[in-house]
Amino acid sequence: MFDRLDDILIRYQQIMEELNDPDVVNDQKHFRKLMKEQSDLQPLVEKYTEYKNTKQTIDDSLEMLEAEDDEEMKEMLKEELSEAKSNITKIEQELKVLLIPKDPMDEKNVIVEIRAGAGGDESALIAAELFRMYSKYADSKRWKIEMMDVSENGIGGFKECVFMVSGDHVYSRMKYESGVHRVQRVPETESGGRIHTSTATVAIMPEAEEVDVEIDMNDVRIDVMRASGNGGQCVNTTDSAVRLTHNPTGIVIYSQTEKSQLQNKEKAFRLLRSKLLEIEIEKKHAEEAALRKNQVGTGDRSEKIRTYNFPQGRCTEHRIKLTLYRLGDIMNGDLDEIIDSLIAADQAAKLANLEEE
Repeated sequence: MFDRLDDILIRYQQIMEELNDPDVVNDQKHFRKLMKEQSDLQPLVEKYTEYKNTKQTIDDSLEMLEAEDDEEMKEMLKEELSEAKSNITKIEQELKVLLIPKDPMDEKNVIVEIRAGAGGDESALIAAELFRMYSKYADSKRWKIEMMDVSENGIGGFKECVFMVSGDHVYSRMKYESGVHRVQRVPETESGGRIHTSTATVAIMPEAEEVDVEIDMNDVRIDVMRASGNGGQCVNTTDSAVRLTHNPTGIVIYSQTEKSQLQNKEKAFRLLRSKLLEIEIEKKHAEEAALRKNQVGTGDRSEKIRTYNFPQGRCTEHRIKLTLYRLGDIMNGDLDEIIDSLIAADQAAKLANLEEE
């Protein structure tokens, strides 16, 4: 597995030399590309350098131990050797994690789509609570949220809610949230005190740029119309709302949150590109799943991933069989323990696949 590390080290040294070349600095596009590659390789190079230094320490300690006669000195060398051997095991594991192929989408922003599922008005209330949970999580990460579309049910719930989350490596953490979220509790409308089970579906799509997805405009029908519902002075008075229909896939996008038709059109195309990119990612995941052992799901919106049981104060993450009894904190956006556990399980599965290759 470590065979290619020397080649990576050579490539890193080449990049550093190129970055000091004035001709490269003057070519900003090439310079930025090299800076990105250097930034991606740096953690791996630093860890590999630490690995080589620690291996050298082990070899030196063994050699000195063999030649040493002084008992006190021997004890010191044995301690140094024991510490180095302990460190090398830890460093090897860290190197393996760094060698896992990076998801090219990890650095992207995401578009989140939450839809009410089974359970009528209660599921719409759940969809609104999930939006609140993700909003608070985004705040804790200093990510920015931008509402793209929302359909309310009149009692504070969301039939559907689409929003963008922008920030540092958003997709790398949010991608694990795709799937069916199940809630068990007594609804406010339930007079008999019975526990109901309701669901909401979450889809996480990486924000697609024009370079990621090419849309043939001949495949898209654009309709403009007057926006509906509460809003600013342009609502119901101008044709500011936009509906896109992508004929090859049947995807329909409706955007009316902005005052101008141009802004709504831009938002609609951003969402369409992300939905088309999601289709490509799902195809890739399906192909990989056919070749590899199961990894933690990060894309199938029909997979039941999590249960929030309010009477017990319990949250169960079904993919990794993790149960936490602090539901209040989780609903207030404290998702790091769940997401960190999912990332660890995903990395372990990918490592197992790497070691088999």
